[in-house]
Amino acid sequence: MITKEQFQTVVPDVNWKYIEPYLDIYVSVLDQYEINTSLRKAHFLAQISHESGSFKYVSENLNYSAKALYAVFRKYFPTLAAAEGYARQPEKIANKVYANRIGNGSEASGDGWRYRGRGLIQLTGKDNYKSFSDATGQDFVSHPDLVTKPEWALSSACWFWKKRRINRFADTDDIHMVTKLINGGFNGLEHRQHFLDEYKKLYNI
Repeated sequence: MITKEQFQTVVPDVNWKYIEPYLDIYVSVLDQYEINTSLRKAHFLAQISHESGSFKYVSENLNYSAKALYAVFRKYFPTLAAAEGYARQPEKIANKVYANRIGNGSEASGDGWRYRGRGLIQLTGKDNYKSFSDATGQDFVSHPDLVTKPEWALSSACWFWKKRRINRFADTDDIHMVTKLINGGFNGLEHRQHFLDEYKKLYNI
């Protein structure tokens, strides 16, 4: 088990009110999802440390400027003018970019905002909330904010990890494939590698 003091050597800038709730549960939760070797744990912790901003964020930040919307979501905002009407309106943005996919209804349904990304690895879309509900027996479809609670923020990340069979790449120490399955690409790879190197030291890998 990694202690608080050991965690602090990896993420010294973290606000401990965010990380402390995970310290007593992370080993047992990870074991439930077969993240049960030192190398698997090092890769998992590296990814969630990056994805959550060192455990600070368990809900998706969609507070984009028009310029950022145009850059990141150009499929939905093909011009800056189109983005202007949504800028700095997270709920409206979520309902637009997540509409009519991943199990969500139309933009007017509000599903995009209701099932926006939550957890240490962002669980997104009604289909994923339903699948996670089926796997755990908890009703996250009716109560999606539960995924921000420490136990479920961590469990949802583990569930996603197991669903995508990421252990097979953690076992071969392949950070590129681990990152691709988490991120869809290689965004933040250098930062993820930094965390991985530090967690490996803690696990004497």
